[in-house]
Amino acid sequence: MADTDAAAIRAARADWISEHLDSYLTSGGTRGHIFDVSGVGGREMTTHCLIRCVGRKSGKVYVRPLIYGNFGGEIVIVGSKGGADKHPAWYSNILASETIGVQIATQAFEATWREPEGEERHQVWEYMAHLYPPYITYQRSTSRQIPLVMLSIGRPIDVFTADDSL
Repeated sequence: MADTDAAAIRAARADWISEHLDSYLTSGGTRGHIFDVSGVGGREMTTHCLIRCVGRKSGKVYVRPLIYGNFGGEIVIVGSKGGADKHPAWYSNILASETIGVQIATQAFEATWREPEGEERHQVWEYMAHLYPPYITYQRSTSRQIPLVMLSIGRPIDVFTADDSL
């Protein structure tokens, strides 16, 4: 998919993504963890986490809501960017960090990350595509391999707030 097409999809969804993030942050995680994405091809009961990372160039803190799955005790997030030809900025920011923050519902943690490879990657991809079927279309629309990031939770941290988000 051309980046311009992916940008159009993101622009159309920008309002509800922003509202979703705001709801998640202002409620301390009591709202936003389960979110209906059936309107964009997903499922009604889709789990979402928040990730918090530091911009590799700007040094600013960014919080993003992402669909997640639990695979083998690790949190899985997908760098789909709607099938755009470039990786999402949050993925590049994670690559530049040893740890990030992750919030699931009302609990937040410091997390380390890794990327699955080989057969494990295939299994994780199949699992995530089952959770959110549009990932399949996204992958078909771009020549880049959509990244999968596995997060291992560590020490508890404070839940994210609106002050954390750009």
